[in-house]
Amino acid sequence: MISEVLGFDEMCEQADLQEINGELVSAILEEAGRFGTEVIAPLNVVGDQQGAVMGDDGVQETPGFADAYHQFVENGWPSLTPREQYGGQGLPRILGYAVAEIWDSANLSFSLCPLLTAGAIEALVEHGSENLRNTYLPKMVSGEWTATMNLTEPAAGSDLAAVATTAIPEGDHFLVSGQKIFITWGDHQMTENIIHLVLARLAGAPSGVKGISLLLVPKILPGENGQPNMHNEVTCVSVEHKLGIHGSPTCVMSFGDNKGSVGYLVGKPHRGLAAMFTMMNAARQGVGRQALGLCERSYQQARDYAKDRLQGTRSDGTRIPIIEYPDVRRMLMLMKSATEAMRGLLYFAGVESDKEHFAKEPEVAQRHALRSGLYTPIIKGWISELAQEITSLGIQVHGGMGYVEETGSAQYYRDARITTIYEGTTGIQGLDLVGRKTLADNGDALEDLLNEIQDTARSMSDVDRISGMGSTLASAVQVGRAARLWLLEHGGQDRNIAGSVSVNFMMLMGYICGGWVMGRAALKAAELLAAGSGDENFLHTKIHTAQFYNDHLLSRAGSYLVSVEAGSDSIMALDVEQF
Repeated sequence: MISEVLGFDEMCEQADLQEINGELVSAILEEAGRFGTEVIAPLNVVGDQQGAVMGDDGVQETPGFADAYHQFVENGWPSLTPREQYGGQGLPRILGYAVAEIWDSANLSFSLCPLLTAGAIEALVEHGSENLRNTYLPKMVSGEWTATMNLTEPAAGSDLAAVATTAIPEGDHFLVSGQKIFITWGDHQMTENIIHLVLARLAGAPSGVKGISLLLVPKILPGENGQPNMHNEVTCVSVEHKLGIHGSPTCVMSFGDNKGSVGYLVGKPHRGLAAMFTMMNAARQGVGRQALGLCERSYQQARDYAKDRLQGTRSDGTRIPIIEYPDVRRMLMLMKSATEAMRGLLYFAGVESDKEHFAKEPEVAQRHALRSGLYTPIIKGWISELAQEITSLGIQVHGGMGYVEETGSAQYYRDARITTIYEGTTGIQGLDLVGRKTLADNGDALEDLLNEIQDTARSMSDVDRISGMGSTLASAVQVGRAARLWLLEHGGQDRNIAGSVSVNFMMLMGYICGGWVMGRAALKAAELLAAGSGDENFLHTKIHTAQFYNDHLLSRAGSYLVSVEAGSDSIMALDVEQF
């Protein structure tokens, strides 16, 4: 049903992908599920308990990860969606999203490695020279080499204007020197080479973000035959000790401790952020997907536990599974409906990315790019923040056993905590939505989205069984429009306004978008039921789940509007000394 809601078949037809059909998609997803269940899911707890450590030759990954990664490569998973000219299979990205969600649910620490490589591939395809693409992309697409992004420095944090890593020209390359921190999968022994995309300043570069360039710095320089040949002064100094994702090494990386690490310019000089954001935007949607995957895993475990855990006795002496208690139902329905809403929005974004990629006219591609860009901060920010609540509920359903590590639920909660932080904190996502995605175009792209949601609400109102949900969604659209107008009227009046309201504005839009995709699913379910088509139990469940979201989660949008309209007065009222 989800492919019908997304218009997947229609998109494939317009993109001349006639060979993509339901049977192929089902086979791919089934095999992905098998690999996730049998190979990488069993390593999830292993990675949590035996995280990556520093060894004599650099970072030593969790036992079992290397064998799993080699199977991952041998089965062709890294090449699923990259372009055929570089050895990829060129399948739609939305299919890649669905497959990757399985990896995220099965083992987030493991799935982080191919996520970053996929983003680096996008950056090189869009901004790399022909020589760089031909030299590095085939190995990256196959998964034989992995990749990272290197932005943050000890004195910079999220302030990229403070980047101090340098790149000195020498012949056809640059010599890179500096240190980067929080580099995910910055070092390991699973592949023969690691390709680092590094932000640095060229000699004589302007100050601030306008003076930052992007360079490709391999761990080992390829020789004339393309095989790794010579170490490139790229070393991991240490591995961070973290709250979660222990199986994913978070590295402090040092470049060019002696002469300098050889690096090659990606894109134009001093335009590194534009090139890096190609990778970062893909990664931001990927982080939203990670949070979704953890919510799904947490929900499945909580649901199964609630069915098995007996507590209380009926009048006939039989024990009661806790899933029969209303408050446990409340928690499970919050988890289930939120997870389905997250998935729907993420997959809508995946389809927009595909439509942009396969568009035949530049103006059509631009329209889909704008919508995908609008979705990105909502997906990253709203989903990752809501995941904190959902994975916490997973622990709560277990009661005291959820707080015990052996149960496993606590790991999802700990792992989810990073998703609100890396690839841009929640505050940065909110500012992106407010500044670049709303104020910058006078709210036009957002108004276009709200109009589309309004159309869905009208369609729902015409169907008796879900007409009430249509009315609620229509009211939520008015909440979104009120927030948009308030922001446009007040956003430029006070320099503190945007930062004060941005997260609340983003969460408001997230809940409305969630209500929209659940409404779309309910519409399709009602249509299939009326036609006597499909699994009736499944379709009724879809409608009931959408109703719960409508009753208990969509209503949150109104409270966020109150916070948005409160502005910055109480937020900024205290002097620093009063804290």
